[in-house]
Amino acid sequence: MYDMPDEVEVTADGPLRIITLNRPDDLNAVNDPLHNGLARLWPRLSADPEARAAVLTGRGRAFSAGGDFTYLEELRGDPELRTKSLADGRDIVLGMARCRVPVVAAVNGPAVGLGCSLVALSDVVYMGEKAHLADPHVQVGLVAADGGPLTWPLHTSLLFAKEYAFTGARIPARRAVEMGLANHVVEDPVAEALACAKRIAGLPQLAVESTKRILNIQLERTVLATLDYALGAEERSFQTDDFAASMARLAKNAK
Repeated sequence: MYDMPDEVEVTADGPLRIITLNRPDDLNAVNDPLHNGLARLWPRLSADPEARAAVLTGRGRAFSAGGDFTYLEELRGDPELRTKSLADGRDIVLGMARCRVPVVAAVNGPAVGLGCSLVALSDVVYMGEKAHLADPHVQVGLVAADGGPLTWPLHTSLLFAKEYAFTGARIPARRAVEMGLANHVVEDPVAEALACAKRIAGLPQLAVESTKRILNIQLERTVLATLDYALGAEERSFQTDDFAASMARLAKNAK
């Protein structure tokens, strides 16, 4: 559906659209097809006249475990791919902020890096009891252009946003709710997210979508204030010795 790559599966259930990140053997780590698919997804979801609500989740044990190591190495060495990836990141952030369809996140496992960003850009968030959020960009020497620092200050205190953006520490599900980064901790986040999305889909459409837009105008303004600086900073961070050293260390640990 929506002419997506295999890594982004979209299915219809009446007025619901179920979006599944689909690299389960790699814990749904982000590669170029998944990243580009997400960039193209949100305008197509908005343009779907039958869509009234969406559920976003990951197949298997993870929501998304961050950036695929091979993809990160490719980005480090390929300026053209890096430019494309950063443009896709911009489209993901603004696409979600502007999407008319309410998006309910079912965080079924770790949501790391871009996975964490997708959660922060969703409209309602259900987390499994053992799920966690983390944005480890800084830990590997990168700037999180499409990560938590863009949106966390709207959800939680600036002090909490700084702490977790600097350190990349895990935020357990219950802590995420306490901080305002998620709505609910549940045993079965997919079932609960589907039930929530069905309730939203049954409400008056114009009222729901206009209310979402009113709220997300604040989100979009916040994102636009920082996004271009963030993208430029991330592009530069890919070329630093710190990032190269992090990639070498990760490659060594993977052997």
